[in-house]
Amino acid sequence: MAIEVDSASMMTSDVTPHIARCVGGDRWVVSWLPGRALSGPQAVTAMTIASALAGDAPEEPDWTELDVMARELGLTAREAVLMVAAEKHDLRRPRVRPRSLE
Repeated sequence: MAIEVDSASMMTSDVTPHIARCVGGDRWVVSWLPGRALSGPQAVTAMTIASALAGDAPEEPDWTELDVMARELGLTAREAVLMVAAEKHDLRRPRVRPRSLE
């Protein structure tokens, strides 16, 4: 599992479709936490959580470790697991725009 910072404005992982985007300064928005601005270290934590839960059939998560990381984001481990699973958009792929009928 590797989390990479692409051009200082986006974090991606090789195991999850979730991303983090820099919105200015040290403020980041993570795909599974829409509407929340996080610090750089918090964004890394959020990406680490998403990466730990990635895959078709992830192993039983280490709840103690997940709970420690989730607390950094003001969440419980179970809340984080549900939020990661609920947000399924792959933001790394370009969006297909609907064609106009005009």
